[in-house]
Amino acid sequence: MNDQLCPVLTMTVPSEDLLEALKPFPDGFRAGIWDLVGEPRDLDYAEIDAVVLPYAAGNDWQEALDRVPRLKMIQAQTTGYDGLPELAGTGVAVATAAGVHAAGTAELALTLMLASLRGVDDAVRNAQSGTWGSRRYRGLADRRVLMVGVGGIGAAIARRLEPFEVDLTRVGSRARTDEYGTVHGPEELAGLAATADVLVVITPLNEQTRHLIGHEVLSALPDGALVVNVARGAVVDTEALTAEVCSGRLSAALDVVDPEPLPADHPLWKAPNAIITPHVGGNTEAFVPRIQKLLKEQVGRLARGEEPMNLVIRGPWA
Repeated sequence: MNDQLCPVLTMTVPSEDLLEALKPFPDGFRAGIWDLVGEPRDLDYAEIDAVVLPYAAGNDWQEALDRVPRLKMIQAQTTGYDGLPELAGTGVAVATAAGVHAAGTAELALTLMLASLRGVDDAVRNAQSGTWGSRRYRGLADRRVLMVGVGGIGAAIARRLEPFEVDLTRVGSRARTDEYGTVHGPEELAGLAATADVLVVITPLNEQTRHLIGHEVLSALPDGALVVNVARGAVVDTEALTAEVCSGRLSAALDVVDPEPLPADHPLWKAPNAIITPHVGGNTEAFVPRIQKLLKEQVGRLARGEEPMNLVIRGPWA
């Protein structure tokens, strides 16, 4: 990187707690507080080089960022970055929090699988009426699991599936062989779905993956199959999924939906074969120390004139 072409020596963070956790800052590096709603504290708009976005999405971010004339980088606190390239605009880098959410999202994926396959949702409903509803559930052992997405979170899910004695098949953006074995391409997805007991979705949302899990794939799944989505809601066609779930043919365990939040009158809420959590995959107590560690290292890199981690849009580092 040419330090003279791309100096990044100022950054805003969205909260006082995060600012304090990142101190002390390297010599020559300055930081201020900005939640993208009010005014920046300790830095003027014209001084800001980089912005750490709040954890939750905001509708007013575009207007706020447009006030920063020399913005060079936005740093997400999420793994997903759908919508951020458009928000950043031309020439602005986008960095994600890849790795920070892997453990939390992977454990929720396993939780959703187990809760559905072992009837935990039924047990919770039965407890409300004092019903002893003992019966045999499918369980996870010996299930054929088809996982769409082979990034860091996908790898974390795969590691956690190993003790459960499943038959795991993976699908990525292209067919290849990696350190863990065979990765199938998306063109094979419908064929592979025909023999899957569980479909796990953990691929990023982009133009290639929007509604990737649509009618063709869902209709190919065998009767009784379970769809688990811990990626982004729009990777799955909600209308097609709703039809399959409400008919009783498929089950679903969803941490993400499209739209979010799911309207209160949406039929998925009342489907007895659906479990819905409100997009909390990576939002555990492990998140705080992990995001602090990542941002502290990111600040160090910027202060030393090094390329930032986790760039998905390179901006000035292209």
